[in-house]
Amino acid sequence: MMKKKSISASKASLIFFLCQMISALDVPLDSKLLEELSQPPTITQQSPKDYIVDPRENIVIQCEAKGKPPPSFSWTRNGTHFDIDKDAQVTMKPNSGTLVVNIMNGVKAEAYEGVYQCTARNERGAAISNNIVIRPSRSPLWTKEKLEPNHVREGDSLVLNCRPPVGLPPPIIFWMDNAFQRLPQSERVSQGLNGDLYFSNVQPEDTREDYICYARFNHTQTIQQKQPISVKVFSMDSLNDTIAANLSDTDIYGAKPVTERPPVLLTPTGSTSNKVELRGNVLLLECIAAGLPTPVIRWIKEGGELPANRTFFENFKKTLKIIDVSEADSGNYKCIARNILGSTHHVISVTVKASPYWITAPRNLVLSPGEDGTLICRANGNPKPSISWLTNGVPIAIAPEDPSRKVDGDTIIFSAVQERSSAVYQCNASNEYGYLLANAFVNVLAEPPRILTPANKLYQVIADSPALIDCAYFGSPKPEIEWFKGVKGSILRGNEYVFHDNGTLEIPVAQKDSTGTYTCVARNKLGKTQNEVQLEVKDPTMIIKQPEYKVIQRSAQASFECVIKHDPTLLPTVIWLKDNNELPDDERFLVGKDNLTIMNVTDKDDGTYTCIVNTTLDSVSASAVLTVVARPNPPLDLELTGQLERSIELSWVPGEENNSPITNFVIEYEDGLHEPGVWHYQTEVPGSQTTVQLKLSPYVNYSFRVIAVNEIGRSQPSEPSEQYLTKSANPDENPSNVQGIGSEPDNLVITWESLKGFQSNGPGLQYKVSWRQKDVDDEWTSVVVANVSKYIVSGTPTFVPYEIKVQALNDLGYAPEPSEVIGHSGEDLPMVAPGNVQVHVINSTLAKVHWDPVPLKSVRGHLQGYKVYYWKVQSLSRRSKRHVEKKILTFRGNKTFGMLPGLEPYSSYKLNVRVVNGKGEGPASPDKMFKTPEGVPSSPSFLKITNPTLDSLTLEWGSPTHPNGVLTSYILKFQPINNTHELGPLVEIRIPANESSLILKNLNYSTRYKFYFNAQTSVGSGSQITEEAVTIMDEGKMAMASRQVDIATQGWFIGLMCAVALLILILLIVCFIRRNKGGKYPVKEKEDAHADPEIQPMKEDDGTFGEYSDAEDHKPLKKGSRTPSDRTVKKEDSDDSLVDYGEGVNGQFNEDGSFIGQYSGKKEKEPAEGNESSEAPSPVNAMNSFV
Repeated sequence: MMKKKSISASKASLIFFLCQMISALDVPLDSKLLEELSQPPTITQQSPKDYIVDPRENIVIQCEAKGKPPPSFSWTRNGTHFDIDKDAQVTMKPNSGTLVVNIMNGVKAEAYEGVYQCTARNERGAAISNNIVIRPSRSPLWTKEKLEPNHVREGDSLVLNCRPPVGLPPPIIFWMDNAFQRLPQSERVSQGLNGDLYFSNVQPEDTREDYICYARFNHTQTIQQKQPISVKVFSMDSLNDTIAANLSDTDIYGAKPVTERPPVLLTPTGSTSNKVELRGNVLLLECIAAGLPTPVIRWIKEGGELPANRTFFENFKKTLKIIDVSEADSGNYKCIARNILGSTHHVISVTVKASPYWITAPRNLVLSPGEDGTLICRANGNPKPSISWLTNGVPIAIAPEDPSRKVDGDTIIFSAVQERSSAVYQCNASNEYGYLLANAFVNVLAEPPRILTPANKLYQVIADSPALIDCAYFGSPKPEIEWFKGVKGSILRGNEYVFHDNGTLEIPVAQKDSTGTYTCVARNKLGKTQNEVQLEVKDPTMIIKQPEYKVIQRSAQASFECVIKHDPTLLPTVIWLKDNNELPDDERFLVGKDNLTIMNVTDKDDGTYTCIVNTTLDSVSASAVLTVVARPNPPLDLELTGQLERSIELSWVPGEENNSPITNFVIEYEDGLHEPGVWHYQTEVPGSQTTVQLKLSPYVNYSFRVIAVNEIGRSQPSEPSEQYLTKSANPDENPSNVQGIGSEPDNLVITWESLKGFQSNGPGLQYKVSWRQKDVDDEWTSVVVANVSKYIVSGTPTFVPYEIKVQALNDLGYAPEPSEVIGHSGEDLPMVAPGNVQVHVINSTLAKVHWDPVPLKSVRGHLQGYKVYYWKVQSLSRRSKRHVEKKILTFRGNKTFGMLPGLEPYSSYKLNVRVVNGKGEGPASPDKMFKTPEGVPSSPSFLKITNPTLDSLTLEWGSPTHPNGVLTSYILKFQPINNTHELGPLVEIRIPANESSLILKNLNYSTRYKFYFNAQTSVGSGSQITEEAVTIMDEGKMAMASRQVDIATQGWFIGLMCAVALLILILLIVCFIRRNKGGKYPVKEKEDAHADPEIQPMKEDDGTFGEYSDAEDHKPLKKGSRTPSDRTVKKEDSDDSLVDYGEGVNGQFNEDGSFIGQYSGKKEKEPAEGNESSEAPSPVNAMNSFV
């Protein structure tokens, strides 16, 4: 079963008129088709049923119709034929039924009042218009009347009647004064629906003589004016004065004062009333009440709710307005008027009637001979309307008989129609409130199929969207439509297609493979026709990188991206919008290919930015919001309230947040009395707070300002508040940081931090300085000073404790009693040296020194610690002396021992100890001598290998820079290195200490040797140095090489060598390829198995002794494993450092004086014994270093 769907009007406006049997059909407006097809008349334009005309202008009564052949027109007036030709003032427009009545020649419009009806007729039938009632507009003058002035007592109600003349249409009423100014209206004074002016209660200001009612007649654009009405309001005071002037003193007089009154309804009257309104109109209900105070009106619907979205209140809620009323709005509506004295109400019973309205209006039929059809005319109303039928403008009961039709109430049934059955039928639905008239033709045609869609029309759609392919057709009987795809394609069926009755083929979700040629075939019993169209499916346009939400600071740069992807055959256009409008015409906005950049962002750039990409087939968009943030604007309107002696309340109005919420407010103050122009921090409060209670100090001339803070930063300060001077008072606090420290042995310097200006609390700030010696029964000595923060007490004993206090005072009195602090008079140098100094040598580089503490009384000051001076007198292994450099270690506190690190072995030292106080050092203790034992020596200063021969090498060396004792011997170890860098057997030789060279004999020729050399004392061996060397080549082999040169001159040998060279080249290439593939050489495996971690790979022999490096990774050799190019080994610095011992320049000790550093020397590992390798050779050396 085919699925039926609606399609867009732009593609189906013609098709709908053609292809449905019971629908609002029309012959398509195709010019060629119109020349051939007959069509009954159709009324296309007519004047309204109730037509009020301007009596000063020509009357135009419209009647337009279409049909084939073109229809002719005739008119009736008041039910009888209107002969236009006999009235010279009436003409009919050419090719039209519109009448024009010329009233410019003195003819009155009233002469043409009446009911007019137009008939359009051709050979296929006749259509008629509505009954058009013509009435000229009327704007009569007000009847003259004498209006008496209105004298009203204050508080009474008043109604000023308008009673405008009856016009056509009714006039619009409004009240104005002589100056043409509208009179003000309110809950107390308002205009009713009938035009009267109602006063719920009058007031003295209502007195005036120019209350004028105006009536505006819109049709004739005229305004009529009523005579002015005078109102005079008498107040109770003036009324009492009038009565008193006309009565004697003995008379009882006096008007009652203005009294309040409960509400009374001025309109409508009574407790109930009725209202009838027609369906679809606007319902207006009104209640106006008198009373004092002025009553308030409220509306309810009994038994229901007022309709939402259609209910409005006007005229200060005195008028209830419900638009588009329906039968459901019928019911009782109650208005309630209430003031403080009571209430009253009125119930309006509303009945909604309805003039006829369509349920199903009859629609044109296009039938072929022999077909069946129906015309349906269904209408509703209240009361229910009656239905009557006419054919060609004549009641069907008296119209010519037609055997193909049958009338059944609101339906006409047609069976087996013939061409003579063509006619125009009229349906009339009427009740007491109005009527409806509709024309519908039956057009019997016999036409073969025709396809109106142009041939080979191209349709383009976007993938995954619906594709609608038109096949606009016409035929009678109605043709059947079939669709095919491709030249030899089969008929299209299935759920993937939707076939509309108007011929359109819909592909709900078009894909790329939907592209192709589609054929539409239309056939009926009179023939068949077909048409081909093309469909192309394009890739959709996409925004693959959308603009993102931005928060940008003012004056910065904002950038939005909009990167698109589209079908290559479509040309996209990119448009940027701001807040759905065009971008501002500003050079700061830079539109690039894929982006929008806004330079120097301002607040007005805040908003939503949209990137719209349009092609001829689709459109996509993406939006992002730009929020411009900035520091907040400064607060405004600072105000000081609640002034007290020690507090005040500050309030302010926050400035603009600039899109970043205010987090807090900082309050600062200025002391105009003591520090004018200097602003100090007072406090801060959260950003939600705009008032703060501030604590104040006496004798300060305060001004305040507020700074707003958000995430971006601080605002500019607000304008300063008004100044507020607090009263003077005693100081609240005393100076801080009071100290007593002597600068000389016989004085005491008392210092303090002075109070700031606002801390003085009043004029005449001074300080009372008091002191007395501690633990001595002395009286306080005091002195009063001003404008200083120091006082020196002279003639004091050396380093004696004192009790000190400093108290602030001003002209009004003293501050609270200050607290006491302990100070000391001046220090002097210590008098006594530490005694019983002892030294315990721990090892060759470390010693521990002990001493007895100095009595505290002899320190004569604050004990800071002890200093140990020590120096090397001489080395026991050498006669020569060097410059004596004293070293100092400081030990804080009352220490009695300390560690001396970094001593040189086998040396003689002296030391002394001194006590230290704040003044300086005391006398030194007697020098104490001690000696350090022997240690291991440093490495020999150099090792050189010279004079290589076939089987011998000469070794020369220098003695250690630091023998650290008596040298006993030298140890030499050496071993050969073969072609694969494996180490041979290790040989060890002990050499007397007084030797400095050695010749090694019986070595292998052309062999590399590695040497390890170190010195010894009685303590042990020192660190070693290493070197390598090679013996020279055998002379016999050199002679053989010479003979080979002679052989090489022979031709056969040259050829042989070329072949060998070629073979070697091939082998090298193969090896190179294998090597690049990451192959692992056997030598490398041995290196991995036997590598000594302390010895680095050797370098390929380059003809010099002892200089090698790894050609693979260029790793540096370890220190001590190689010699410089001059074959000398530089000495290693083995001097011990004092950094980790004691304090000051030389080191650090723990609390107990123990040594916390680490003192050790580095020593190279012993060479590997036997054939184990002590060095990791490289693969390159394994291939190229064979000697």
